[in-house]
Amino acid sequence: MTTPYSSPRATRIASVITAFNVSVAAGLSILGLIDPASILPAHYVPTVASSVFAMYAAARTIPLAVITLVAIFKRSASALLTMGTLAGVIQLLNSIVGMVQHDPGKILGPLVIAVLQFYALTTLRKAAHSQP
Repeated sequence: MTTPYSSPRATRIASVITAFNVSVAAGLSILGLIDPASILPAHYVPTVASSVFAMYAAARTIPLAVITLVAIFKRSASALLTMGTLAGVIQLLNSIVGMVQHDPGKILGPLVIAVLQFYALTTLRKAAHSQP
């Protein structure tokens, strides 16, 4: 059973940020399938292994995006909170991958998205708890 959203403003914030988060992740994984060199660190040459890795990334991020967008469309607050939390944790972990690669763009981008995601979820959670 879905739980309807309680606050239109909190819902919009969480929905927009979460949709952006999962769309960016899915888009980058699709880009990795089409052009593996575009997601590799500078001076790295794509190999069969990088193509397989891109397939694994797409196998995770595309279903995450689809299910999350369905939760937003169905206005399921509980599903949005769950999927948004998962998406935020994934972005946080992606920033750690950026640290390992010593790539500021791959650190800051996912970190900013993760912070925005957790802000949106906190806003939605507070709004849900303040409703009678």
